[in-house]
Formats: sequence, C-alpha cells, structure tokens
Amino acid sequence: MEENREKSYSNGNLKARKYVNYILGVIEVLLAMRFVFKLLGANPGNPFVSFTYSLTQIGLAPFTTIFRTASTKGVEAKAFLEPATIIAMIVYAIIAWGIIKLIEINKKNNDSQKY
Repeated sequence: MEENREKSYSNGNLKARKYVNYILGVIEVLLAMRFVFKLLGANPGNPFVSFTYSLTQIGLAPFTTIFRTASTKGVEAKAFLEPATIIAMIVYAIIAWGIIKLIEINKKNNDSQKY
C-alpha cells in the first residue's frame, strides 16, 4: 500500500515538472516568434502576427520599460529590436527552473520524512 502511494506521488511530481516545462515551452515559443516578427519587420496587420503580438504583450508588460526599443527603417518594413522580449524569455525560464527545483525539494523532503 505504501509503495503504491510512493509511486503515485513520484508520478505526480514528474507530471508537475512536465506541465511546468510544457507551459514554459509554449511561452518561450510565442516570445521567440514575437522577437523574430519584430526583428524582421512583419506586417502587424496580418491576423497571425497581430494575434501573436496581442497574446505576448501580457507577459511582456513588466519588462517593456527596462530598455528602449531600437528601430530601423528598411525598404519595405520597419524592424524593431526589443530587448524586453529577450529579458522576458530569460526571466520566465529562470522562474520555471525555480518552480521545478521547488517540486524536487518537496519530493526530497517527503522521502526523508518517511524514514
């Protein structure tokens, strides 16, 4: 009985870590798409680009005023370098890493309390 409980708890930790990694992956991909779209001067009138910008703006808001956005005018498009996007990607990766470490610490504490 105790062995089954330990297995299900261990699987729960593994699932929690997988969920955290999955959510981080989705956030990182969306932010990377935004970074590339802005850098290459993608048309903000395009529905997919507009959707990506609006979806990522929420997570990018705390970082937008850290550095100024650099822009350059090309022949057909205006390109932007958004350091805030890179900073957001780094910060969210660190937060996810911290959450995973907390899950692992919780598992270690529960293992030591059994004995």
